[in-house]
Amino acid sequence: MASVTYDHVTKRFGDVVAVNDLNIKIKDKEFLVLVGPSGCGKSTALRLLAGLEDITEGRILIGDQVVNDVPPKDRDIAMVFQSYALYPHMSVYDNMAFGLKLRKTPKSEIDRRVKEAAQILGIEELLDRKPRQLSGGQRQRVAVGRAIVREPKVFLLDEPLSNLDAKLRVQTRTEITKLHQRLETTFIYVTHDQVEAMTMASRIAVLNHGVLQQLDTPQNLYDKPDNLFVAGFIGSPAMNFFNAKLTQGDGKVYVDAGSFSVQIPEERTETYMPHVGKRVVFGIRPEDIYDPAFEAPGIIGQRLEGQVEVTELMGNEIFVFFKNGEHEFVGRIDPRTSFRMGKTVQVTFNMANMHIFDQETEQAIR
Repeated sequence: MASVTYDHVTKRFGDVVAVNDLNIKIKDKEFLVLVGPSGCGKSTALRLLAGLEDITEGRILIGDQVVNDVPPKDRDIAMVFQSYALYPHMSVYDNMAFGLKLRKTPKSEIDRRVKEAAQILGIEELLDRKPRQLSGGQRQRVAVGRAIVREPKVFLLDEPLSNLDAKLRVQTRTEITKLHQRLETTFIYVTHDQVEAMTMASRIAVLNHGVLQQLDTPQNLYDKPDNLFVAGFIGSPAMNFFNAKLTQGDGKVYVDAGSFSVQIPEERTETYMPHVGKRVVFGIRPEDIYDPAFEAPGIIGQRLEGQVEVTELMGNEIFVFFKNGEHEFVGRIDPRTSFRMGKTVQVTFNMANMHIFDQETEQAIR
């Protein structure tokens, strides 16, 4: 088992900076997820750790050892890719055993590891089959099993669920989480899917344009995003944003968005009073927007009008898309609502969970 450290790591491809001064300390046995949009540098960061790319600047440590110049085969890591990369002419057993055979591992030890990994993954009955006889989910489990038999210090998983259908993704996501708990090994997992990140990670590193935006627990990323990018990336549907101005009246602070104005909770007045007159971005999540008839108890509610443009029934809730003046926003509304397309209705914002960002720096004001 081992910790992993990115120490001021930069990777350039010509004039393109793929990873920019990355600093992350990943604890032993932690499940860290690197998340961000396509091209943000997350897969490059993983490949640098695996030794598949050379570092331009900085150091990577596995445990206390700097591995910049250590060949990939000697780093004691195992990697699972988006593509299964199984040998089509080999059985499942031989696919899982192949890497161990190359290392001249004794046959009895190979057999023990392969059968133990197959049992963990529930694929014991598939060991004699060829990859073409397996479903996509079964092939992905074989690819994971091939990594498990290595018994590495660190597991690297690069978007391993991307080729699976939605139902199988949820199932395999759960299996990988259980696997981490069972193996008690350091897992570093790359995905562009923030739902995968939120449900699996001990901590999440959010990247954008090669720069680390925030490193924190899933709940803290959701509750206390450091900037506009993180706030918009974490959560589904995404947080609603409104260009606005902070104003003052009767000792209270208001968010003035032009077509509507809402009061900031009194306990936060002191925090935002120094920013009165500034242009800001007001953020509120869809789950903090209510039909007044079905408000959650204990919220700090502020009401405004919204014209219902579209409704999307999800079963346990309705996504309602509203328009207020020039502003468009979405709420996750109780399915008992009477909101219908074309109606102008009152909606409640739960201001206890609102967010304010500086319009220039895009940093949260807290």
